[in-house]
Amino acid sequence: MPSTILVLYYSRTGHTAQLARLIARGVEEVPGMQARLRQVPPVAPVTETARPPEPDEGAPYATREDLLECAGLALGSPTRFGNMAAPLKYFLDGTGAEWASGTLVGKPAAVFTSTSTMHGGQESTLLSMALPLLHHGMLLLGLPFTETALNATVTGGSPYGATHVAGPQGDRPISEHERELARALGRRLADTARKLAVDA
Repeated sequence: MPSTILVLYYSRTGHTAQLARLIARGVEEVPGMQARLRQVPPVAPVTETARPPEPDEGAPYATREDLLECAGLALGSPTRFGNMAAPLKYFLDGTGAEWASGTLVGKPAAVFTSTSTMHGGQESTLLSMALPLLHHGMLLLGLPFTETALNATVTGGSPYGATHVAGPQGDRPISEHERELARALGRRLADTARKLAVDA
């Protein structure tokens, strides 16, 4: 049975979802590993409104079983004032039972984001997502500078995780360096999960 890496994200305009798919591709480049793409639902001011069971487009909504069954986690969000978006924070705030039971303890994790501008809070957003993962006891991975694209990129890419600069109008395609780094992050996450499983 392949081991599963959960690639969990919130995406409003589709840029973070594109990164998620690239990370998933990197995961599946590692033998014996598979990616499971999941998203979190949006939140609304009227909290009484029930969310639909399935989104209109994109990956299915995440469940508690996805967290339980994964061998590792990639977590992504667009930036909101240098922080993760509210829907992802809302989902994470609801994982108290998983925190108490240690569901994610010892599993590797990585983070990714997309912003409109080069200095739009990419690294602070990555760090904001890292904090709850550390509280869950996860093993946080970044991108080492041995990834040559990290030294060459003039758009997104960070040692803290994969990133994309979408442009003020959201029309900038993912650059080749951004693609390379997203896939590298997926491979690193999957390879680490595989090694941890062997050592267990």
